[in-house]
Parts: sequence; structure tokens; C-alpha cells
Amino acid sequence: MTDPVAQAKRVAEMDASDPARVTTDILAGDRPMVLRGLAGAWPSVAVGRQGPDATAAYLRRFDSGRPMGIFAGPPSIGGRFFYRDDMQGFNFDRGQVLLGPLLDALLAEADSPTPPALYAGANAAPDHFPGWMQDNPLPLAIPAATPRLWLGNATRVSTHYDMSANIAVVVAGRRRFAIFPPDQVGNLYVGPLETTMAGQPSSMVDLEHPDLDRYPQFAAALATMQVAELEPGDALFMPPLWWHDVRASGPLNVLVNYWWGEREGGSAFPALIHALLTVRDLPPAERQAVKAWFDHYVFGDDPAAAGAHLPPHARGILGPPTLERTGMIQGFLKRTFGG
Repeated sequence: MTDPVAQAKRVAEMDASDPARVTTDILAGDRPMVLRGLAGAWPSVAVGRQGPDATAAYLRRFDSGRPMGIFAGPPSIGGRFFYRDDMQGFNFDRGQVLLGPLLDALLAEADSPTPPALYAGANAAPDHFPGWMQDNPLPLAIPAATPRLWLGNATRVSTHYDMSANIAVVVAGRRRFAIFPPDQVGNLYVGPLETTMAGQPSSMVDLEHPDLDRYPQFAAALATMQVAELEPGDALFMPPLWWHDVRASGPLNVLVNYWWGEREGGSAFPALIHALLTVRDLPPAERQAVKAWFDHYVFGDDPAAAGAHLPPHARGILGPPTLERTGMIQGFLKRTFGG
């Protein structure tokens, strides 16, 4: 088939070289948006445009000496971190690495046509790169968002999602994001929920070489796919739960991301897993009855009204979100599960 990435619709974009143009409506929206030039004034971006040696020298200035988690795979995986063919493990190794040796290894392989795949991700700047935030401030008012650095060479992370809203800023190299709406979960052929590469489940389909005989519904997902190509200084806003496949290009690429807006009580994912245990395998009539509960209390047009017939002091966990209600729910769950 033709290259699905080349044929895909492009993500909407705007000139964000003046960050004031990035309104709260965009950052609270439900659609991805490329923010061209958002970080064009960062010193790190200016250095990143000069190439791997300059980028490495700049990064060493912020070295905390703390080890980082790393994925390392042989040249044979072509940079794509994934499961082994037998699904009994992964095609890469996990480990810990210091920044200096990682940068040395990346620079040593910079001219190799078939380098090993190296990828150190989600490293919080205050812990691993002290001073980075002061040198490279995000020019947007994002509450409680910690910058996290992702370093590596030409690698690809398979289609997955994040629970929180996300701004991803390219500092060095290039990044391609291929993005699918949340409702495409059934067309993405998601892999094991409990055995994942980095926390979130991933699609089993190789986006760049999709096997539509094995995964025929993926054709419907491709019809919804949007692609963003980012250069140094560009950023991408992505709402929660949008699926994305990320390809990094270049011998030393750097991305900084900011997650924010995590809901009180944490991720909804454990609730899904518990529903697999308690709901999915019920007899059909019982499953429909439980669905009626969820529709009434969770997914209805106005689920907050489910307790409106009770006086406010008696609504308990049906009341509006508060720290007190969160504590009540957590206490109920601990008693239920014996925690």
C-alpha cells in the first residue's frame, strides 16, 4: 500500500512565535494543534540547530549526575521499540545510564547508518537537568507542569496514549507524531493491557508497514489519522487520551514535554481493569443492568444529577468533586479491596 503517513491529513497549526496567540481555549480544547515556533527563543533550540556536538555540550551543562532510565535495542530493530515476535518479552533492554556516557554513545554512533537504538525518556528537569527550566521557560501559563526531557537517536515509539494533556516541544532533531482520536481504540488492535513497554498499552500494528490482512479494521483508523512534523522550536498540543505514534529523527534528538491536568483520584485505567474482572464476563442480562448503572452515574448527560433527589448533606460520594469526597471514595475502595 502507499505510505499511510504521507497520505494522512496534517494536524491543524498556528504561528505561536508570539505565545500570546496560544489562548486558553486552545489548551483546554479537544483537538491537537501544532504550535509553530513556540520555543523559538529558547537557548537550547538555538544550540540544537547547530548539530549533535553542540547539543551534547549544552546538555552536559545541566548534568545532575543522577542515572536515567534507558531503552537500548540492537540495530536489527530499526529503532522501533516493540514486543518480541513470540510476545514473551520486548525487543530491547531496559537499564540505567548516566548522561555523559549516553551522550558519548550517541555521538560515537552519529555517522553510523545502522546504530543501536538508544532512548532515555521522561526525565524530570528539576531532578536530572537542574537549571534547564530557568534557561528554557515555557512561555505559556501551564499550572503544575514539570518539564521532562527525552533524549535519543532515530527511534520510534508505537501508538499509545497519555492520560493527561500534553505539550511536546522539539529542541533538537525532528519529531513526527501520527495521531488518532480516542474513539479509534477498537480499530488500533491494542496489545496486552497489563504487559506494556512504558506503562500505557500500545497498538500492535506497525504504522509504517500495516498488515491490513491481519488487522483489517486499522484501515478505518488510518482514515482518521493526522500527522504533525515538528522542527526545533515547534511544539504540539495534544489533548488527553489521543493515540500517537512518535518517530524521532537525527543522531541526537531532544524533546521536552509537559503533562498537566491529571484528575483528582488518578487514572481511569484501573477502573477499566477492575471492570474486566467484575463486569465483562457477567451474563448478558446482568451486564446490561450494570451498564444502566454506569450510564446513570457516570456516562449520562448529567451524571451529577444522579444524587439531586438527596439533601446535600446526604449525597456522600454522589456529591460534587471535593477533597472530602475524594477521601470518602478512596476510603470506600480501601475497605472494599482490603487495602
